[in-house]
Amino acid sequence: MSQEKPQESGAPADPRTMLAHVLYGAMAGQTIGAAARLRIADLIGDGERTADELAAECAAQPRAMARLLRALAGLGLLAERAPGRFTVTEAGTLLRSDRPDSVYSMVRMFTDPVMLRAWERLDDSVRTGETSFDEVFGKDFFGHLAEHPELSAEFNAAMSQATRDTAELVPAAFDFGRFTTVADIGGGDGTLLAAVLRAHPALRGIVFDSAEGLAQAGPKLAREGLDDRCSLVTGDFFATAPEGADLYLLKSVIHDWSDERCADILRHCRAVIPDGGRLLIVEPVLPPVVDPSQAGTMYLSDLNMLVNLGGRERTRDDFEELCRTAGFAVRTVTALSKPNPFSLIEAEPV
Repeated sequence: MSQEKPQESGAPADPRTMLAHVLYGAMAGQTIGAAARLRIADLIGDGERTADELAAECAAQPRAMARLLRALAGLGLLAERAPGRFTVTEAGTLLRSDRPDSVYSMVRMFTDPVMLRAWERLDDSVRTGETSFDEVFGKDFFGHLAEHPELSAEFNAAMSQATRDTAELVPAAFDFGRFTTVADIGGGDGTLLAAVLRAHPALRGIVFDSAEGLAQAGPKLAREGLDDRCSLVTGDFFATAPEGADLYLLKSVIHDWSDERCADILRHCRAVIPDGGRLLIVEPVLPPVVDPSQAGTMYLSDLNMLVNLGGRERTRDDFEELCRTAGFAVRTVTALSKPNPFSLIEAEPV
């Protein structure tokens, strides 16, 4: 009797199918982006709607709407219960804008031309090592956002949604009770810091960011009932860091910038951190060698940093060298529970 060779763990059953799946990924992303912009999940809600009904509400061509809905069903975001009749799946509900676990703004932002145009020049960025965004739009990414308030607000909402899962894990994964005041550098609307303050009532907080970054922070902290324990400080982390904290927190900041610019940010923190204070960096930590069992999205994020921002994702050795350059020593690196890709990198001043 012949015996089939066991398939290697993690190996694709069919390499051509795997490659086609990856190749069509960009089209799938645009399909989901169109669904978000048309608010398909909101319009269907908890019920069942026909393609014709949705076309009428979206001022869309009925046959084209049916094709979009079937594509979304093929992606697992909708289910076609009968010909032309659709409901939202569990995964699809994340596209609803009214859910606390919504990724609606994140989908809109990451399928917007402002995020995608520079990707068309990925090969140029690979050749030069430079961002392509600046050439495409005439200024850097955050400079472009500053000139487009609605887009900046969408970006802030997307970053808040991207932070939410991590914010649920961080307060219990680190000993915040050792500290009195935590400064969230580049903290945006305060999503992460709010979670920390809720879990540790004795702590006080500072959210430090640009005026654009802080635009939604005040109302959010007020809704959380934390505005009396948290101050908002407007500033430029390339020029300064706020005084008065004994823990300096940076989430998804370091990967946005080159080593030289990151060192500037960390040196400003080093200049104001007291004896016994700590630096806590919350970022993905790449393994020394690619592990196929881990999410490949970390490496796509790395390329996104290349084409759009000029930063990069880093290994533990990279973080240790960067901290050493700025006067810190990494003491611990703690991975959050999977599938969350982030780690907590604790460093102390030396």
